[in-house]
Amino acid sequence: MLLAICAAPALAQPDRISQRDALNGLRVALERGANAAVAALGRVDGFLGNPQVKIPLPASLERAERLARRLGFSSEVDELVVAMNRAAEAAVPEARKLLLDSVKKMTAQDAKAILRGSDTAATEYFRKTSNQALRERFLPIVRRATEKVGVAQRYRDFAQPAAALGVIDSEHADLDEYVTLKALDGLYLMLGEEEKKIRKDPIGTGSAILRRVFGAL
Repeated sequence: MLLAICAAPALAQPDRISQRDALNGLRVALERGANAAVAALGRVDGFLGNPQVKIPLPASLERAERLARRLGFSSEVDELVVAMNRAAEAAVPEARKLLLDSVKKMTAQDAKAILRGSDTAATEYFRKTSNQALRERFLPIVRRATEKVGVAQRYRDFAQPAAALGVIDSEHADLDEYVTLKALDGLYLMLGEEEKKIRKDPIGTGSAILRRVFGAL
């Protein structure tokens, strides 16, 4: 949908469609994308069952993970991975209101930049306007989720001293921060995928405003 706007000759002929309709149509598209992404991720196995967004142990822990598995601790490692992904799944539903609030605050200038931008320009708009608020909302939810799992504390007991010794990256020492950032990465990835779908097939959305706006284009 957004790609159709960017490429269409109608951009040079604003009399064919009002700015208000164009802005409303874009808002509908963004709301649809946000709702779909949150629904896909904010459920059981939304992260764990999706290879695109599944949260693994930090890359800097790969050697430690291999050693733990060789020593017979595979179930503990697997339990930690499940806990991380369950925490992300619990946090994502909190994104819906923040994303929709961001859409409501979108200006005509924002819309113009999105319409003329890349095929994930709307996703970048969300990242720019909502990232800090999302992080602040996600982190305590992730923390509560990981606190319920004893293995998460064992991760901290291992990772923090290891980070101090330079064995692992310091940003990976805090499990909750790591999961929060990975949850946000997954959310933006899915928002981008939804945006691409809408751009590719605006008519298929079945929305009256989208048909009117983008059909005119």
